[in-house]
Amino acid sequence: MLKRQYLPVVVTVSLFVMMFALGSFRYTGFLSTQVFLNLLIDNAFLLIVAVGMTFVIISGGIDLSVGSVIALTTMVSATLIQNGWSPAVVIPLVLIMGASFGWVMGAIIHYFKIQPFIVTLAGMFLARGLCSVINIYTITIDNAFYVRMAQTKVGLPGNNVISISVLIAVSVVLIGIYLAHYTRFGRNTYAIGGNEQSALLMGLPVARTKILVYAFSGLCSALAGVVFTFYMLSGYGLHAMGMELDAIAAVVIGGTLLTGGVGYVAGTVFGVLIQGVIQTIISFEGTLSTWWTKIVIGLLLFLFIVLQRLLSTRRSMNH
Repeated sequence: MLKRQYLPVVVTVSLFVMMFALGSFRYTGFLSTQVFLNLLIDNAFLLIVAVGMTFVIISGGIDLSVGSVIALTTMVSATLIQNGWSPAVVIPLVLIMGASFGWVMGAIIHYFKIQPFIVTLAGMFLARGLCSVINIYTITIDNAFYVRMAQTKVGLPGNNVISISVLIAVSVVLIGIYLAHYTRFGRNTYAIGGNEQSALLMGLPVARTKILVYAFSGLCSALAGVVFTFYMLSGYGLHAMGMELDAIAAVVIGGTLLTGGVGYVAGTVFGVLIQGVIQTIISFEGTLSTWWTKIVIGLLLFLFIVLQRLLSTRRSMNH
């Protein structure tokens, strides 16, 4: 029999295949490699954020600040680039800024024993507020490097193309899978999510791991912000509104338990792809409002949380 903890991921992958098949039967031109690749192109930044969020949720936490950190990254990038700074300085700078932001939140969560929800909510308001301090209007970027990154298409066999953003997102996913399953950091993250007290008694570096998890999430958010800047070629304080909720939805639909301790980066990838497929089907349909994406994702989230509940209840009964 299938191991029970893999069940949500199997359900997620099956759901994605089913939805893609449904779109292919219903719409001409849907079943093409390019349509699939477009899912990645349009959701590259969400994928990057969701990888960071997966680690946070596996560790038993939550990070509500990711959307605001993306917006802050676009604002800082746009302001500095338009003031003549070199992208070679700006990009590392915003990545360090994002990681530091996460690091500070992780430290507050651990050392002051405050709920992650509250700390990251404060982080969310702080980052959005800082955006408004920098500028309340959109800052357009006309830097040659950013424009080239936005327009460069990487050719694939069969006349298919992807953007640079997809390559960055895929790299982040691979790094995420490696960190989760092949490093001590990953094992410690799962252990803390499973039971923090046990992890402490086992002598695991709980404080360091927890702070690193939030720093990693902050780094992913800032990197997503850089990719988002390539995608939009602008900085704006209201960019990526609600992105934190999309990321959490992708992680949960991808089979990661909200209580922590169980989850897979690969599952999260399919969680993001499912959101992309829903949007694509709606745009192919042409008559539906984009709000249907939210409605369908809401229903899926509800179903997955019920599925998780059933699995964890059955697991505790078996123990």
